Formats: sequence, structure tokens, C-alpha cells
Amino acid sequence: MQHMRPRADIQRFICTTRAPVQGFTLVELLVVMTIIAILALLAAPGFQDQIIRDQITKALPLADIAKPPNAASWAALQDFPHDNATAGLPPANKIVSDAVSAVAVQDGAIHITFGNRANGVITGKILSLRAAVVEDAPVVPVTWVCGYAEAPDKMTLHGQNQTSIPANFLPFACRSRAK
Repeated sequence: MQHMRPRADIQRFICTTRAPVQGFTLVELLVVMTIIAILALLAAPGFQDQIIRDQITKALPLADIAKPPNAASWAALQDFPHDNATAGLPPANKIVSDAVSAVAVQDGAIHITFGNRANGVITGKILSLRAAVVEDAPVVPVTWVCGYAEAPDKMTLHGQNQTSIPANFLPFACRSRAK
């Protein structure tokens, strides 16, 4: 039996025809990675806003310590305590939590100062809760108005709003309604 060698043209054809390569090229992968990076950069600020808003929302219940003495003072005297001591509360810098460094009572307002492990954007900033009352009906419970929000109809706000947190970081209930 004679060993046959394939013809040169057939050998050339076999060597030059390959099955198509499956997969992605490096350029295609880089384009996809660039698009994903751009989308992630666009989403990052929204996540930071949400984290800050969550810290503020979680800090609000700490003010509940100061609400009963304020409400009791209004019901009995139609006046609000001037400070923490008058309200029978510890000093402001002793009412703290993870994201709050102080809770101060001042003439019908409760001022929450953010600190400790709060996001740097709100560290040192204040959120005020102001008492809203019906002046000629002290039996009506005190309502608390957060930040830049307006008083409910027929109610009067007491205390100064010292809120220094930008409105975009505040929970929706603490923002002013656009009229």
C-alpha cells in the first residue's frame, strides 16, 4: 500500500479554513465594562442620598424623649420649656445615639444635632421639630412639625426652626410643600 500524501491545494484549504471563533473580543468587553461603570457612577449619588435620609429617619425617634414634657407643659401652662433642664431632661449632649450627638429643647422646639457616626454631609447639622398647637384650645394634642414643613391648618408653630440640613436629604414629611 502506498502512503498517499494529500495534494498541496487540499492541504492549504484545510490549514486556512477554521471554524469561526465564538466569544467576545477584548474591545467589546471594554465597551461593556465602560457602560456599566458609567451607569454605576450615575446611580451612586442616589444611594448616598438614601443612606443619609435613612440616618435622619432613624434618628427621629430619639426626639420622642423630649415630646411628653413639652406636651405636658403646654397642656398645663400654655407655654413650653425653655431648655432641657426646665423640661426635666438630661443635658442636650447626654441624649445621643449612633448618628445623633445632641437633642436640645428650646421654647417649643426640639433640635436634633447629627454627629457621632452620621454621614459627613450631615455631621454638625441640625433638624428641628417644632410644636404646633391650637392656641385657644390647649386640650388639643401638640403636633410636631419636622424641618421645613408647614404647620397644619388652624395650628400655630412654636419654637425657632434651626434646620440646617439641605432639603434634598430630608424625609418627605420634613420638606416644605411647593405652592
